[in-house]
Amino acid sequence: QGQLVESGGGLVHPGGSLRLSCAASGSIASLYVMGWHRQAPGKLRELVARITTRGSTLYTDSAKGRFTISRDNAKNTVYLQMNSLKPEDTAVYYCAAGPMLGKYDYWGQGTQVTVSS
Repeated sequence: QGQLVESGGGLVHPGGSLRLSCAASGSIASLYVMGWHRQAPGKLRELVARITTRGSTLYTDSAKGRFTISRDNAKNTVYLQMNSLKPEDTAVYYCAAGPMLGKYDYWGQGTQVTVSS
């Protein structure tokens, strides 16, 4: 059925930027919604941002104004541009895809984002 492959994580100083990419293959590429989630140590996984095939977006409050999710349907890739990063953004970031809002059936392997001075 395909897979999701994330890239772009790493170590960045507070105030810095990173862009995460998620490449979808197979039948996953045409799924309606794709989202970025994150999980920090000792915390539950949370949705950061999501986008539909129609371009409708949603952000968690902590991401608004700093993060931008975008989707290139021709390349089957979703991006998360993260600016003004804070130490509390440190987490493993996961790409996910699903057939409808709130339902994510497919997950990537995760990419580590560390914000530290």
